[in-house]
Amino acid sequence: MTESGDRQGAALHADRGRRGLWALRALRALRVLRDDLWTARRDPLPVFVWLRWLPHGLVCLAAFGVGLGGVAQLGNNGGLNPGAAFAIGFAPAGAVLLALRRPVAAWWLSMAATAVCAVAVHARLGEIPGVVFSWPWTAAGIIGHLLVLLLLALRVRARVAVEALVLTALLTWALEGGWGGADYQPTGVAAVVLSAVVTVLGIALHGRRQARDELVEQTSLTAEERARRTLLEERSRIARELHDVVAHHMSVISIQAQVAPHLVERPSPELIENLTGIRQNALEALTELRRVLGVLRSEHPEDPEGPYGLGAPGTGAAPDAPQPTLARLGTLIENTRAAGLDVSAEVRGAVRPYTPGVELSAYRIVQEALSNALRHAPGSRVRVEVVHGPDGLQLEIANSRPRRKVPPSPGAGHGLLGMRERAAMLGGRVTAAATAQGGFTVTAFLPGDGTPPDGPPGTSSGTPPDDPAAAPSLPPTPTSTTGEKTP
Repeated sequence: MTESGDRQGAALHADRGRRGLWALRALRALRVLRDDLWTARRDPLPVFVWLRWLPHGLVCLAAFGVGLGGVAQLGNNGGLNPGAAFAIGFAPAGAVLLALRRPVAAWWLSMAATAVCAVAVHARLGEIPGVVFSWPWTAAGIIGHLLVLLLLALRVRARVAVEALVLTALLTWALEGGWGGADYQPTGVAAVVLSAVVTVLGIALHGRRQARDELVEQTSLTAEERARRTLLEERSRIARELHDVVAHHMSVISIQAQVAPHLVERPSPELIENLTGIRQNALEALTELRRVLGVLRSEHPEDPEGPYGLGAPGTGAAPDAPQPTLARLGTLIENTRAAGLDVSAEVRGAVRPYTPGVELSAYRIVQEALSNALRHAPGSRVRVEVVHGPDGLQLEIANSRPRRKVPPSPGAGHGLLGMRERAAMLGGRVTAAATAQGGFTVTAFLPGDGTPPDGPPGTSSGTPPDDPAAAPSLPPTPTSTTGEKTP
């Protein structure tokens, strides 16, 4: 007896477990239905490319026809009074119009209109002699519900459309098979079959549109990736050329400058100093070249923390090579003096810290201006003025008339353009113009915070260097009570 009781208890426990599992699955299914269909979210029908608003107009015209047909059928054959016939007959038409914006809510309205119409007409089935009413779906109700199902399947997932179809079939079975009536023309089978056809058609069209959109997106991504790969290959080729040609020659210059003093029996101090300067400049050029090669080989050259050094130090293309700052202007001026140019420098105003982008751009502007003076004004005197103002940093590099004949230069003016672009990127400006005494002056202003302008960049970067009138004027030079002279 005890063993039999244990078996019965185990069977009862297993049966309860199975019932609980089925209940849990049913609860999950109800939650899925609630999440999919218990919503009134807005999902407007998109405008077609070629037809534009024509489908919307056709749907509105069809909704008007559904409303008129439903009112006429309910009033003449259903025996309803004009007010009830109008309200119930135009409910499917309203569902069709609502499906243009909120398809799920429109489907609920169409289902509710069908149920109300079936209940309102059920008591009058067979009362009018010679009239057989279409029940539970009217002809207008079927057409309206098919339009709603089509618009629903075109914009929702296939699972939601199938759920709507299944609930439509359940409502039809409950009305026609479970409730029934006397002397009516059944329309349930036709309504369910047509609903299934329309739902499958809508799902197919929706899947085709999604596949086409994904194909267009994939094609666009492929074209972008192809262009990006081509750009990377071109930049890698340029980097290889720079590394194999320019870097090689700079290395040879550095080695020759180091060996040259040993080839002379008693080299003079001036010769040793000049050769040391040549070697140092060659080594610095190699360092800068490595940084440029890192930028060219980088996959994200547009990163502001990379080539322009606007981000935190060490985040650029060459993290092991620190970017030059204003603190290295003295070394730059000494190297220029060693190359044979008479350079004087003056710093005015209270020195304060600037953003890395301002520091780097100021150094590069002075460096490029001194390089231009070396090439185009040999033997001239150059004055470098750095003014720390309350609004930012002001630079002025002016050279006198060259004392020797200017050799021809193959340059294309990219140096001045680069200076203007650096300043414009930080919200500043650069002007370059010849002086009345035959010299040349480069002036620049960089905001202290290095914030770029809100609007589009100005035209200062395109101002020709020989047109000072077209260049914007710099702010007045701030007066400083503490001046600092650099010998």
